[in-house]
Amino acid sequence: MERTFVMLKPDCVQRNLVGRVITCFEEKGYKIVGLKMLRLSREMAEEHYAEHRGKPFFESLVAHITSGPVVAMVIEGKGVIAAVRQMMGSTNPLEAAPGTIRGRFAVDVGRNVVHGSDGPASAAREVALFFRPDELISYRREDERWVYEDL
Repeated sequence: MERTFVMLKPDCVQRNLVGRVITCFEEKGYKIVGLKMLRLSREMAEEHYAEHRGKPFFESLVAHITSGPVVAMVIEGKGVIAAVRQMMGSTNPLEAAPGTIRGRFAVDVGRNVVHGSDGPASAAREVALFFRPDELISYRREDERWVYEDL
C-alpha cells in the first residue's frame, strides 16, 4: 500500500467543503490514516512550498495557505498518489475535468480547494512535515476485501 499527503486549503474549509472532499476519497475506497486541522505558520508554509520559492506566485501561495485553517490528511491505498492527483483534477480548475474535485468545486487557480503530493518523494516529504510517525494509524478496514481483490 502507498501513502500520500492531501491538504484541504483555507478556501475549502471556509466554503464548508471539507466533508464533501473527504467523502470523494472514502467513496473511492481509500483509507485515511492521518487527519488534523491546523493553521500553518509562514515558516511551515514556506517549507511546504519550498520548490516554488523564487517563482512569481510564491508570495500569494504562502499568503493564501496561511490565511485560515487547513485540513491535513494522509491517505493510503493502492496507487493512491496517482489516483488522488487524477481525482483532484488540473491545478487550473477551468481546465479540470468535470467530476474532479477542482472541476466540481473550484473556479480560480488561486482558490483550487485541495493540494496533493505529486510523487513518492514529495509524498514522503510532506507526510513527514505535517505528521509525526505516531500520528499515523495503521489499521484494517472491514471493507478492504471488497475494495481490493488480492487481500
